[in-house]
Amino acid sequence: MPPVDPDLDQRYRRARERRRQFEPIWRECLAFTAPQRSPGLEAAGRAPERLFDSTAADAVEQLAASLLGELTPPWSSWFGLRAGPDVPRQDQAEATELLEQVAARLQSHFDHANFTVEIHQAFLDLVTLGTATLLFAEAPAGRASAFRFTAIPAAEMAVEEDADGTVTGHFRTSAMALTALRARWPDALLPADLAQQNAEHPCRVVEAVVPAGSQFHYRAWLTDDEETGRPQALLAEGIFEQPPFITFRWIKTAGEVYGRSPMMTALPDVRTANKVVELILKNASIAVTGIWLAEDDGVLNPANIKLIPGSIIPKAVGSEGLKPLEMPGRFDVSQLILDDLRARIRHTLLVDRLGPVQDARMTATEVLERSAETTRLLAAVFGRLQSELLTPLVARGLAILARRGEIPDLRLDGRSVELRYQSPLARRQSRLDVQNTLLWLQTVREMGDHGASVVDVPGAARWLGHTLGVPAELILERDALDAFQAEFLRQVLP
Repeated sequence: MPPVDPDLDQRYRRARERRRQFEPIWRECLAFTAPQRSPGLEAAGRAPERLFDSTAADAVEQLAASLLGELTPPWSSWFGLRAGPDVPRQDQAEATELLEQVAARLQSHFDHANFTVEIHQAFLDLVTLGTATLLFAEAPAGRASAFRFTAIPAAEMAVEEDADGTVTGHFRTSAMALTALRARWPDALLPADLAQQNAEHPCRVVEAVVPAGSQFHYRAWLTDDEETGRPQALLAEGIFEQPPFITFRWIKTAGEVYGRSPMMTALPDVRTANKVVELILKNASIAVTGIWLAEDDGVLNPANIKLIPGSIIPKAVGSEGLKPLEMPGRFDVSQLILDDLRARIRHTLLVDRLGPVQDARMTATEVLERSAETTRLLAAVFGRLQSELLTPLVARGLAILARRGEIPDLRLDGRSVELRYQSPLARRQSRLDVQNTLLWLQTVREMGDHGASVVDVPGAARWLGHTLGVPAELILERDALDAFQAEFLRQVLP
């Protein structure tokens, strides 16, 4: 194999350097949510037993579960395909039926893979760190699904983006045993000193996926050290039509590559709440056991005193013996502060927006308005997730199935084939469009015959069906409808 490209190695090191400025705040966020979850980003000096409040950890889990249900609900169709504007009108019906069959097959592969398990882990990283990466690989032949997913830990990934702000370069640094390395790349030429090591000898591998024209170039090489080592051997290289790494972010500011999470926004309140709970527990322990004064009268030995029921404590005649120390004040105000902090943490982590409705007396209108407000407030976040996560997922899945010959070679270019989002979040907007259309139809109907004459009733029915995600075989297109009406008239009229 040719040697590792020095320019690619330099790009990898620059990406690692840009990532290093985010690592301190990542460690702090993980320390309050999952301190033992991400190897390589452990919080120094903060052991798990120093955590006293679980509000942030619970809110992060709820938000990740809500994202799973809102964007990629398990065993439910969260996307669809339809013919684009470049498809001739006479071929629209046939193309739409074919695309629905392709979408159903693609959805079946997602359902039978480990997608739900791994995407939930990626969502946990997303809401905690602001950036998450999912590896979308092809499964070996014979499996129930052609897809295999892996949520990549944040400690292993470094990325770069192009001038448009799109993540295009991915660099993964992982450690694997020598046996695992040989099993994955059996044809790789390893250095002589490494080939003589035992089977469990750790090896550090760097995998890079960078754009090369309209395709993506993949290279994997062996390095002796993550920070200062140079490439030792090229393990593999290849070309991908779609990148196997999918990196998506919560929100990002101008000039930054990595995203910012809601946990970063709530971090000051999380730190304060954790400290308040610690002080409350210390105050509670003092209230339970108390602080005691003992007069040194030569009889009382504080080292031998045990405050248990029925104990007898000797004291000298005339001495005060053992008496409790009066506390200067109470700590009741801490509960008010803690309640306010926990409410702000839940609000920042969207528990009160994406969570279930708690008030059973809410009317249907209030529920709809609450849903519309949630969509409006989170439009930027969900728009980014649709473009950085959902679209690459579908495009990569189509490329794998087309290479296997299960489906035709389709391109999500927006002209011949369009991607239609059908997640619960996308359907909220569709229902709003349908409500506006129905209001218009009702208003026009009240105008009488003059208003009804401008309404294309069959066209309106077809539009409502497409917007609500009705299967194509249940909707007659215009040509089929005209043929049906002609046949009906031929049979009815003499």
